[in-house]
Amino acid sequence: MLERRREASEAGAGIQIGPNGTRILQRLGIAQILAPMAGVPQSIRMRDGRSGALLAELPLGDWIERRHGAPYWTAHRADLHAALMSRLVELGNIEISLRFDVTQIETTTNGVTVHAADGRVVHGDILIGADGINSAVRRATFGSFQLSPTGRVAARAVVANDKAIMQAFGHHVGVWLASGMHVVHYPVRGGSEIALVVVTQDTAHPQGWNTSIEAQSVLAKAKDLAPGLLALLERASLWRQWSLVTTPPLPACSRGRVAILGDATQPILPFLAQGAVMAMEDAAALGPALETEADLASAFAAYETARRSRKQRVQTAAARNGKIYHLGGPLAAARNLSLRTIPGARLIASYDWLYGYRTT
Repeated sequence: MLERRREASEAGAGIQIGPNGTRILQRLGIAQILAPMAGVPQSIRMRDGRSGALLAELPLGDWIERRHGAPYWTAHRADLHAALMSRLVELGNIEISLRFDVTQIETTTNGVTVHAADGRVVHGDILIGADGINSAVRRATFGSFQLSPTGRVAARAVVANDKAIMQAFGHHVGVWLASGMHVVHYPVRGGSEIALVVVTQDTAHPQGWNTSIEAQSVLAKAKDLAPGLLALLERASLWRQWSLVTTPPLPACSRGRVAILGDATQPILPFLAQGAVMAMEDAAALGPALETEADLASAFAAYETARRSRKQRVQTAAARNGKIYHLGGPLAAARNLSLRTIPGARLIASYDWLYGYRTT
């Protein structure tokens, strides 16, 4: 495994893992390692961002685990990475190279050679690129590509939990909807912390995933939100921001002995909380294909066939949610009325196609 970062962690970032993701973690022996640090929200509470009025409550907890045979978790990314690393160490047959910044990839009919910026060279039979939206593997294999801003910027932070926060926010995923923006929060670190994400419509285009932003800048965007939510946001002092982007679709996700997965193929917009889980699903589909297909070309073709329509459906649903979340005026009023009218269990059941998905 060739890892670009100095260490496999991501400070200050949360992640939601639906049953379609935790099911994979269970199968790989990772879930039991992550479980003590995972948050187990009991519901998704959708609120009007300005008034704070409850619009809908979608059941999670035992309800969704019974329905899909796996739990809905929320976690700190550093804890997920630590669980993955622990499992790799347990397996004992995987070598991990940190600070490996890929600069060149050479392929032949017999193998792949990967060069790092510091001069290291690694040879292998195949190369799988799971290196995100700025994928060096995608660029080297398929040529240059441009990241296109969507006009939305997200800021993230993590705050310590206490009794008052736990009572108000700590047992569920909160989604607060307002014109041109929304806020999401959920428990991480076993419930000892709360992850916050503020998404706004913005023409700014901060580079990377870890760009600093002043707390006052975030609070200025959120100044008209409900007092209780604003008080929660005010607890955060360290914020990071990133631009939500898209990339041109690829005609294929593999070439020769190289394949890519996750956001390297095309980033999934975060409005369905499925970006990381799509990478898990990709990996869970690619592994069996490599084991069962007669040759490499057939394995990569089977992987692409299995994933293309699935990921497009997720991307389409996420984009639709993004539009709905940021509505204003009469359209927002109509949205809110629909959310109040439709039972929460029916709303979450409409995503059975998402959470009930199995890669094998």
